[in-house]
Amino acid sequence: MHTATRELLAESEDGTVDIAAVAARSGVHAATIYRRWRTVEALIIDAVVDELGASSPVPATGDLRADMLTWATRLLTGLTQPGHLAFFRALARAGGSGANGLIDVAQFVAPRARQIQASLAASGTSVLDSQDVLEVILSPAYIRALLFTPMDPVTDAPRLVDNLMAIRDHRAHHG
Repeated sequence: MHTATRELLAESEDGTVDIAAVAARSGVHAATIYRRWRTVEALIIDAVVDELGASSPVPATGDLRADMLTWATRLLTGLTQPGHLAFFRALARAGGSGANGLIDVAQFVAPRARQIQASLAASGTSVLDSQDVLEVILSPAYIRALLFTPMDPVTDAPRLVDNLMAIRDHRAHHG
């Protein structure tokens, strides 16, 4: 079902899919999909997070700047690909659907947050957490891609990472 969802997202002009189309493409009954994911947004989030975790893991070599730069460059490059913004749109719709929606979003995004936290831990960084990375790298990248044009991986990835490093250094020196 993940493959069918990603294929349909790539074919969609507006970044939407419906469960009936996913069911038809994947050869399962729509009820099976609804039982597992409850909403199309949850299905999209799960499919994209699964793909990102496998195709673009957050490195954890111990060199935080290099790891974040590698990952941010991949992220910004990915935002230029068809269907990638569908994840953010689905996340926004799911997050706006009440208390249960927020819980679902946290559940599906948790594996990525754990990858980010592992990268921070591997570098010995204790003054940053995955929320910092979300606010300094992910949020600006997605907002720019949605509202204007995607950021340039060559110039903007180092700038975003340098901002994160500046926060780390400031906290380390000023508590």
